[in-house]
Amino acid sequence: MSRPPTFTPPPCARSRALDTPRGEFAVLDALPSGRPLGTALLVPGYTGSKEDFIALLEPLARAGYRAVAVDGRGQFESPGTDDPGTYAQEELARDVLAQAGALGGEPVHLVGHSLGGQIGRAAVLLDASPFRSLTLMSSGPAEVVEAQQVKLKILGDALATMTMDDVWAAMRAFDPPAEADTGGEDLRRRWLRHHPVQLIETGRQLATEPDRVAELAATGLPVHVLSGEADDVWPVPVLDEMAVRLGARRTRIEGAEHSPNTGRPVETAEALVAFWAGL
Repeated sequence: MSRPPTFTPPPCARSRALDTPRGEFAVLDALPSGRPLGTALLVPGYTGSKEDFIALLEPLARAGYRAVAVDGRGQFESPGTDDPGTYAQEELARDVLAQAGALGGEPVHLVGHSLGGQIGRAAVLLDASPFRSLTLMSSGPAEVVEAQQVKLKILGDALATMTMDDVWAAMRAFDPPAEADTGGEDLRRRWLRHHPVQLIETGRQLATEPDRVAELAATGLPVHVLSGEADDVWPVPVLDEMAVRLGARRTRIEGAEHSPNTGRPVETAEALVAFWAGL
């Protein structure tokens, strides 16, 4: 679970609803002081939310970019449904296309963290025209490693039979001592507002995602593979190989693990800006 350093957005960002043909989505919309050099759409990972990108918003805006972090369908402050079909990957990808379209103007730089990267990839494969580039942040070519598949199965089974509050208590009981007291009430509040069906269905996607790297490479869209130095969801050598297959820019953020956006936000923002500026 990503642990944002804060749930309070910087002064350059405002919390609002993004109206699209597929419904409203909660976003944090950060604007630079002058005319934007470009717009970035930031898509969070599994159990995450727009707040996972809070620490990126100010450095991206300072560099001249508009940055819009979004809660996907059924995540935190964006409403979900009880229908599992609404969380099929293609449906979530069409949500991303609608979000990009609602931002207006030129094609956007799409950034997807973990699950968000695979949903972003699916959106690009449906229609690459709304996008200037794709950054896959700690997001691999196919299914997660076996140990993570086991965790997702256990969590999915628990969500099907327990309340969100009871699942939260059980998860925190297994947190490492260093993490047991971090995040506090904000993390709990976010967890309780996630839709359990969304978590069950997207967890299944992470455990069964096929390798679509060749399809993505064939689109010709510029791709950036960004990660930390270590990753327990997709091994870093797997991400390295994916970057080679894509002909992508490759960045490893020193000192970061699966969530460089929260662990090393300044360095991550610098890497994103360098990639966009070089296109």
